[in-house]
Amino acid sequence: FFGIMKSEFLYRKEFESVEHFKMELEKYIDYYNTKRIKAKLKMSPVQYRTHFYQAA
Repeated sequence: FFGIMKSEFLYRKEFESVEHFKMELEKYIDYYNTKRIKAKLKMSPVQYRTHFYQAA
């Protein structure tokens, strides 16, 4: 997670303040946990859970 976060988020942005960094980090973590396509799953975590529970 941390390597991906650094390459996708930290190294690509400039932050005006610590508060701005915290706000953007929260947005990135939400994106990472809900919308970002995972290579192994070939879908986002939310899509995977929906698919998994529909199959059960």
